[in-house]
This record gives sequence, C-alpha cells and structure tokens, in this order.
Amino acid sequence: MPGTSVSQIAYYLALIGGIIMVILGLLSFIGYSFGPSFLHWGWGFAYGSIVTIICGVIAIIGAKSASTLVWAIVLIIVGLIGGGLGGLLVLLGGIIGLVTVLAKKA
Repeated sequence: MPGTSVSQIAYYLALIGGIIMVILGLLSFIGYSFGPSFLHWGWGFAYGSIVTIICGVIAIIGAKSASTLVWAIVLIIVGLIGGGLGGLLVLLGGIIGLVTVLAKKA
C-alpha cells in the first residue's frame, strides 16, 4: 500500500476488526438461538455474542478516529473485551493509532 499513512492503517485494521467482530457475534448468537436446547442452558451463553456485537459496533464507529488519543485507548479496551480475531485486529489498530498520537506529540 504505497502512499498509505500509519493512521490509515490503524483505521483499516480497526474497521476490518470491527466488521469481523459483528459478523462472528451475529453468527454465534444465531447458533445459540437455533441450536439444540440440550447443548446450552438458556440464554446465559448468548451474552458473550451480544458483548462481541456491541464491541464490534463501537469499533466500527471509533475506527474513523483511531488517530486520536481517546479513541485509540477506547479501541484498545474494546479489542481486549471483544476478543477473537476481530478483537485482535481492533487491538492492533488501537495500538498503532496510539503510537501515531504519541509520535505527533513528541
């Protein structure tokens, strides 16, 4: 990607990670909803997929501002909470965004 700045890479990582988190969270939620009832005990196990969906939406919203200090920290926290491959991409995007913010101040 010639001509791509580091803040754009942080944006792309956070955006792709957020999309993956939403998709995998929805697939997980659908799996819990339509799966056999003897494999899980009520709605207790579906909360993890709801948290992943919410974290993915927050990551998609905050990806545009990944090069600001507050949103970089928020993306790091969301990536840690969301987990999985999408969470890892959001975490990396937040770390790269944080590095660009701190490099601009130095």
